[in-house]
Amino acid sequence: MDKRLAKRHKRQVARARANVKTSEPDLRTPEQIEADREASRAGGGIANQTKMAVPSRPIRHNPAIATGSAAKTAV
Repeated sequence: MDKRLAKRHKRQVARARANVKTSEPDLRTPEQIEADREASRAGGGIANQTKMAVPSRPIRHNPAIATGSAAKTAV
């Protein structure tokens, strides 16, 4: 590696090290963490049950109707 590339690499490494973000520590108690995990599960918690809406009937996709193109619908 010649001197020019070595200096460029050194600058890039220095910039990358300066821009490193450290994560913040989790200050929750183990009980709070466990409660949050339970609440975020698909089947657990009251909050998730109210957010998920189940359609009353399946949605059928008809490409001829969905495009709105008269040329594709005429046979």
